[in-house]
Amino acid sequence: MLNKVKITLVKTIHPGNIGAAARAMKTMGLSQLSLVAPQYFPSPSANAMASRATDILENAEMHPDLLGALAKSTVIFGTSSRDRIFEWPSMSLREAALLAIEKASMGNEVSFLFGTESTGLTNDELKHCHYHVYIPANPDFSSLNLAQAVQVACYELMMASAQFSKAEEPRVLAPYENLERLYEHLQKVATTVGFLKGPHGEIMMLKLRRLFQRAQMDETEVTTLRGILSNIDRMLKK
Repeated sequence: MLNKVKITLVKTIHPGNIGAAARAMKTMGLSQLSLVAPQYFPSPSANAMASRATDILENAEMHPDLLGALAKSTVIFGTSSRDRIFEWPSMSLREAALLAIEKASMGNEVSFLFGTESTGLTNDELKHCHYHVYIPANPDFSSLNLAQAVQVACYELMMASAQFSKAEEPRVLAPYENLERLYEHLQKVATTVGFLKGPHGEIMMLKLRRLFQRAQMDETEVTTLRGILSNIDRMLKK
């Protein structure tokens, strides 16, 4: 199940953190690392901090942007330590790890996102996540180093996998790239019919994203919705 869980680091500044994250992953039995536009990588500093986990660095996926990194993911967790203006489904890391392992047991590709060291994940990056995840910590000093946060997440995932009992019914969800096509299609049609307009159009689209991501749709359900939108398109052209 842990092989279905990917740790994705977004725009990492310090290569040592990439190496330390790889080491944290290997100690807890995870091996899937994805890097989105790291500032410095490959790097001797990353190799040094990885210790004997350089195999994870050598096999890491490299992506120029977040969309490519998430293309095959079906369940996405975004780590965030700050309150956000727009409410999104959120949970503690322990709850997220249990849910992630449950989804992975069904054959789903799961991603845990970690943002850049200085600011974490942006609102634009977090909107692609099904859930926002927080690590309970001292409210007077809740700041964690990137590699430390990865270590805690990997520990919780390992513990969740150790206590997990097999899910009742396998259900593979639609991958991220297909959901993005649905959202693009929906935005186009909703704009054409005048539903999305004015300054509140973007907020409404975020609410629609949240609705569909909460639904956890499989491929057939996404295809059905795309079919409805295509029929609306055809009727509008007539």
